[in-house]
Amino acid sequence: MEMQRCFVLHLCKELAPGGVSFPQFFLLAALDQKEVLTMSAIAQKMGHTTAAASGLVDRLENLGYVVRSSAREDRRKVMVCITQKGSALVRRIREEMVGNLMKMMTHLTPGEQKAWLQIYTKIYNYCQAKEEPEPLVRSRSRRPLVTAGRFENGTR
Repeated sequence: MEMQRCFVLHLCKELAPGGVSFPQFFLLAALDQKEVLTMSAIAQKMGHTTAAASGLVDRLENLGYVVRSSAREDRRKVMVCITQKGSALVRRIREEMVGNLMKMMTHLTPGEQKAWLQIYTKIYNYCQAKEEPEPLVRSRSRRPLVTAGRFENGTR
């Protein structure tokens, strides 16, 4: 838990000069890859309601990182596009992240670097997989629902 907090705090420091939060950066990075997304696609991607996604886009629009427009075929459909300023921010933050990662790697032996890359690759692939959500099971002790999933070695 302490290590996760350290990483998140460091990431927040990298995002601070751009004036964006982690969710805002996540959205900018997605827009930088897709170029344009609908508000409903943004809400789905972020796991928010359309209203909450609209608030996220409002802040990014006020900072000049995205622009909104109406779709030609349906004016009710709101399209969000990243600006050059937004793309430049994403590029700068990614470069800083890579630089910081490279600095961290200098503290590892070649074997540790290889092991880290293998583990990171497995975690990335797991997160990218489009698997069905794990079934929820009720504990016999009437505790809240928990997922039934386990890691390959049998641990939770």
